[in-house]
Amino acid sequence: MPDAPRQRRPYAARVPMEVRREQLMDAALRVIVRDGYGGVSVDAIAKEAGVTRPVVYGAFEGLGDLLTALLDRQQVRAFGRLLQALPEDADPADPVGLVKAGIEQLATMIREDPDTWRPILQPPEGLPEVVRQRIEADRERVRLIFADLIAGVSTTQDGPPFDAELYAHAVLAILEHFGRLLIDDPGRFTTERMVDGATRLLSMLWR
Repeated sequence: MPDAPRQRRPYAARVPMEVRREQLMDAALRVIVRDGYGGVSVDAIAKEAGVTRPVVYGAFEGLGDLLTALLDRQQVRAFGRLLQALPEDADPADPVGLVKAGIEQLATMIREDPDTWRPILQPPEGLPEVVRQRIEADRERVRLIFADLIAGVSTTQDGPPFDAELYAHAVLAILEHFGRLLIDDPGRFTTERMVDGATRLLSMLWR
């Protein structure tokens, strides 16, 4: 009997490298959303994208390089949206109004595109070191922005100046935790509930 024909390996059509890199980062993001960082590997990403390992290594040097590129992309999207959430015409004399407007816009953006925020706000179980370092650097950038805002609010208040650095850590911790709640259980934690809770908590800091 003639030999049975060999089953060919899946063939990845040639596409421009930038398109391929985007496809692989999208695949990596889907794996992270579904399985967490512990489920991320070159094999898992290749399978999700419907390509072979050599295709992945042809676009990225390795898993660390791919995850760094993914975090770069997601950071640009998330950080840009976070800046959009901060009112341009904020009145430093009205810190509660500033918080309310910012939280409301941020909650809306997380609901509209949770996958952009998931790799950043997701608990760090199995988090690769390269990703952890990148996320922490991004958090520090956001902390500095909050510290500047809080320092501006402090100048409009009576009494001793605020500890802007400490308050910035507290504000960021609250926002990150609320963001996780929005992603994990959006039906239970409505935007209105989150805005009310955040403004009440943060207003206590500014009394």
